[in-house]
Order: sequence, then structure tokens, then C-alpha cells
Amino acid sequence: MANTASPSTPKRVDWAGLGWLLLFFWYFSGVTQALLLVSGTTGFAGFRDAFFLSTLWLVPVLLLPRFTRSTAAVIGLVLWAASLVGLSYFGIYRQEFSQSVIFVMFESNTAEAGEYFSQYFSVGLMLGLLAYTAVAVLLWTRIRPVTLRLRSRIPVAVLLLALNLVLPFYKQMVTQERNFTDAAEKVQQRMEPAVPWQLVVGYRQYRQQLDNMQNLLAQNAALPPLQNLQDSSGQAPRTLVLVLGESTTREHMHLYGYNRDTTPNLDALAADKNLTVFQNVVTPRPYTIEVMQQILTFGDEEHPDRFLTEPSLMNLMKQAGYKTFWITNQQTMTKRNTMLTTFSQQTDEQVYLNNQRNQNASQYDEVVLPPFEKALQDPAPKKFIIVHLLGTHMDYRYRYPDTYQHFTDRQGAPAALTDDQVETYNFYDNAVRYNDFVVSSLIKRYSATTPNGFLLYLSDHGEDVYSSGNHDRLGRNEGAPTRPMYTVPFLLWTSPSWQAEHPRDLQAMAKRPYSSAHLIHTLSDLAGLSYTQYEPAKSLVNAQFTEATRWIGDPYRKDGLHAFDLLPQDTPAPAPQQVASSQQ
Repeated sequence: MANTASPSTPKRVDWAGLGWLLLFFWYFSGVTQALLLVSGTTGFAGFRDAFFLSTLWLVPVLLLPRFTRSTAAVIGLVLWAASLVGLSYFGIYRQEFSQSVIFVMFESNTAEAGEYFSQYFSVGLMLGLLAYTAVAVLLWTRIRPVTLRLRSRIPVAVLLLALNLVLPFYKQMVTQERNFTDAAEKVQQRMEPAVPWQLVVGYRQYRQQLDNMQNLLAQNAALPPLQNLQDSSGQAPRTLVLVLGESTTREHMHLYGYNRDTTPNLDALAADKNLTVFQNVVTPRPYTIEVMQQILTFGDEEHPDRFLTEPSLMNLMKQAGYKTFWITNQQTMTKRNTMLTTFSQQTDEQVYLNNQRNQNASQYDEVVLPPFEKALQDPAPKKFIIVHLLGTHMDYRYRYPDTYQHFTDRQGAPAALTDDQVETYNFYDNAVRYNDFVVSSLIKRYSATTPNGFLLYLSDHGEDVYSSGNHDRLGRNEGAPTRPMYTVPFLLWTSPSWQAEHPRDLQAMAKRPYSSAHLIHTLSDLAGLSYTQYEPAKSLVNAQFTEATRWIGDPYRKDGLHAFDLLPQDTPAPAPQQVASSQQ
């Protein structure tokens, strides 16, 4: 009689059957991540994480092989339903679904949701989803039970759980020295590329950040208005614009003397007497959120918490009778960006354009142009528009389309750079050149409306891209500051009508040393606004302007402040090579 192996004690593992199971579970996360990767929208990390997280669904079918097909059907149905959200979103927007999308969805009313559906629904999208569903069903028909030895099932299940959840958490706690909450958050972020976790984790993060934002907004709403507010600009209709850049140092701008042709459009505009190029402005900190808490409020390096206790620039402009707009290509609902969203919610109308899950994704700033033109056409007699760009934020290669692949060789780059460093250096300069197109387009669209007002552009902070000293620094590090991290462009375009009504010799003021921490005073002065907290000595364009120490550094640390002007001109401060920051 031939020996027949017992089903509970197989002689060998059915690797082909295991492969079909894994392919089935991976399919619901992998297709969208593969499309994101192939399209160049995101990097490899999401694709990798989706693959590993998909192995978790092997646990129930390996523990209960008799119910493999029914268990896989139930799990697959849930994964399929969840995956349709992310796949449809990619099909429409070519972006990855994230908690920012959830925020925008809940901020939209039913009518807006209907408009979006009618605008973007198409037969092609429906056919694509049907084909996607058919492949999922086909994969399910290939599934068969994979039976492990009884004593092996639990160890294998524990191993899969440990590799996907316990080990990453341990690395965050021990290797990265994070606390329990931060470690758990990092593990959750790693789970986001896989369904259904992108919905579960995304919604949890949305609720958490929404609660934080609402608390901040409640604090802001409780603040008393500015006292003795006066507007010397009369009642004539006007439109004022503030364009906030990102991670752009003026040391890589041809407009400021850089050797590469990175700003052809702004160079041409500089010949216009209406454009003033301020030469000597620095930022107080090299991180977006911390900078915004100063340049959009009365906070500064010596009083960093005033953003919590006094009205913001947005509050000021609304109190002065302006209809306020916030158009942003920055991420919306992330832990770091909650403060930005809070500032945006202090305006009357908001347009959120970047719903990517992470910054390493293609999201081009030209998307701000249509909503900017729409805001310009708004019938409100007094408008204040803030446009927040993604600028030249890391990863630089995602900041510009292929048509702006202008710098591709070593010409103009420091000789000491390696080939890999030259590639990064070129990525950044291409991003600066694309940023030149976006900023100049905003100016041109603004000027084409024959406005009464001004447009001010500055970057939140700079970036050291092998620019200083021995050309060995990349990124931003407040603990080892270099000049390129703080030197920012500061451009002011004034309309002829506004200049005629508010005459001042701006070109004579262009070389004044200034910190953007006091921007609210300059903007108030330009707009003709005065109030109790206004200090003309802190306005870059005022006759009473007084030069003061330009403090940089962390104001919450003992001895954390340093004078920018004492930074070395040629060599960076001592620090390890290649300092790259993940903070904005």
C-alpha cells in the first residue's frame, strides 16, 4: 500500500500556493503603489511597505487552512472596497490618497462633492475599475489551502507579526530613541501605503490633527482684536498678495548673483521699475512651521510664543476689512503641518491643492495659478491673498516637471562635488529655475489685472545644497548653521497706481539688513495699516527703520540664539558631513 501523507503533516510547503495567496493579498495595495512608482509620483518606499504589510493577511489563512477560500474572500472584499478609494483617487488626480484628502472631503459640502463626481467620473475610469475587480476575482479563483505542520503554524504567524509590527516598533524605540507615542506613530505611517490601513490610519490622524487645529483656532478666536487699528489707504479697491516660498536660498538664484542661469524670468522682470529686489533679508529659523509662527504673527526670536497670545496677520487683515484667501500647495493635515492648516483656516476662503501622503512626491507649484486667478477675479473690493508654494523642498527632483531638466552636467557646479552630489546639486538648481517660472507667472498674472496694490514674495527659509565652505553640507541644521540656510529671496512688485498713492524710494531701501521675523510690520506698513502693536522701526520700508541684531536659532533652548551676521562667510560651522533635515 502506498504511503499517503496526512494533510496535517505535509512533506513539503506548497510554495506556489503560498505565492498565489500573497499575490492576491498584495494586489489590493500593490496595484496603486506600482502605478504611483511607475508614474514617478512617489519613490520605492510605499511600494516596498505595501508588499511587506500584505504578508500580514497570510496569518489567518495559515492558521486555519480549512477555511482558506472563505477567509480570503472576506478579507479580499474588505481590501477591494478600501482599495477602490485610493485607486480612483490616483486615476483622477495622479496622487496618493492621504489624511489630507480626508480633511478636504469633510470640508466639502454635499453640493461640492456632487460637482467633483460629475466632473471627474468617466467611462474610462469605470472600465478601469471593472477590469481591476475582474483580475481580483481571477486571482481569488487560483487560491488554494496551504497547510503547514501544526507545530509550525503559530511560530510562522508570530514571525510575520513580529517582522511587520514588533521589529519596526523596536527599531524606533531603541535605534531612533523615540518615545512610545512617536514610535507608534512612525509604525502607523509605515502601514499607510497598504489597504485598509491608509483609510484607518489616515482617518485617525485626521481626527487627531483636526482636534489640535480646532483647539488652536478656539484660542485664536478668543484673542481680543488689535487696538486703535487705522487704514491710511482710503477706501479705493485694492488687492494685496503674499507669496510664501519654500526652501529656496537666494544663493542659488541668478537674480542675486549666482553663476548659473536659474532665474531667467525674474531677471527680466527685475528691469521693471515696479519690482524691488531686497538684497539682505534672512529668516530666523530653517524650518517652515517655526518660521511661520513668526513671520505670520507678532512672534520673533525673542518672543516666540506671541503667535498664541496676539492676533495673526490673517486676523489683522480681516479686521481691516479685507476678504482673505489662502491657496496652498503644501501638505494639509500632517502632524508637522497642523499649524499651517490652522493659519489657513483663519482666512475666509482656502484652496488645498496638495493631498500627497509625503513630500517625496511629484506635486508641481503651477497648480496654484488657476485658483490664484480666480481669487483675483473675486468681486470683494479689498482682497488679501496668501499663496503658499512647495518651492524647492526636498526631494528636489520631485519639484519640477521633465521640461525643466535644464542643468545636467558639472558646468557651474563646485569642482569638489562627487557625481552623486552634482546630480543633487543639479536637481536643486532645476527646482529653483522652475520656481522662477511659478513666481514670475504669479507676478505677471497679478499685473495683468491692472491691480491697485502689491505682491510680496519671500521664501520661508533657505537650504544649504553644497553651497558653503567645503561644499559638503546638504539640508538644514539649526545646530550647525550656515548662511545658505537663512539667506532668502525677498521681492516686492508694486502696481503703478499703488506706487503713485504711496510714494517711497524702495530701491534705496533694498540693501537694508532685515529679518523676516518682523514681516508683519513691513506688510502693515506697505498696506497703510497702523495699530497699537505696530512698530515702524521693524518695517523694512519705513523711514524710521532701525537696524537690529538678526537673531537665528532655537529660542526655546538656553543660549540657543546667535547673531546671523557672526556666521562665517566662507566655512560652515563644525558638524558632521551631509546634514539633511526631514523637517520642513
